[in-house]
Amino acid sequence: MEFNPDVLIVGASFGFFNIVNKVFDRLPVPESALRNTWKWRNISTSLVHSLITGIWAVLCFYVHPEMAEDLIYTHSGFSHTLISVSIGYFIHDFVDMIRSQKLHQSWELLFHHSVVITCFGMSVLLSQYIGFAVVALLVEINSIFLHLRQILLMASLSTSTLYRLNSMLNLGTYVVFRINTLAWMTRWLVLNRDNVPLLSYTVGSLGMAVMTAMNIVLFYRLLRSDFLKSSREGKKDSEDKEK
Repeated sequence: MEFNPDVLIVGASFGFFNIVNKVFDRLPVPESALRNTWKWRNISTSLVHSLITGIWAVLCFYVHPEMAEDLIYTHSGFSHTLISVSIGYFIHDFVDMIRSQKLHQSWELLFHHSVVITCFGMSVLLSQYIGFAVVALLVEINSIFLHLRQILLMASLSTSTLYRLNSMLNLGTYVVFRINTLAWMTRWLVLNRDNVPLLSYTVGSLGMAVMTAMNIVLFYRLLRSDFLKSSREGKKDSEDKEK
């Protein structure tokens, strides 16, 4: 049986993010985050993944623009490696959550990771739909600001200028790299359904449905927390001053 090098890349990625996680465990933690050091460490590791894969995904299309014209068969080794690396991270994060949290606390993310690992795993094993998977990883550009938001909240910096700036960048990149990307991927899947085998189409459609639902809920929570809430508080302060 021939050895699959993708397994080595996934394993190396899993080990790398384990090391990153342990490094954050040894670094100083803000006093306000001491009550949940696991969450601080986990989000910091997720931020590293988003920085690496978000930039890498953009570079994949820059280095190999032909991939944008054929998301099924056309891809480079650079892109293929990106998907394997990302699988390694999601397996690491899945295991980390299983070890450190109760099921009712993390079932949504565990389900999300299961869907991603399944879809990306099929893509890597078949050496097909790599371009489609790279498009999916463009959402990690927004995840940079999502994770940074959580880090700032845990560091008790929710009233800082940095937090407000990050909130605006977070919302903007959410629309561009998350909502628009998911909408484009759904449209592509529908338009190319005759070119996609039934199993792949079914898995892809279910995956897109799950991601779309989760992202709509998350977008509402962000809007309510960072903008609608602050608007109500600002209005209340103005009324208090008038009194």
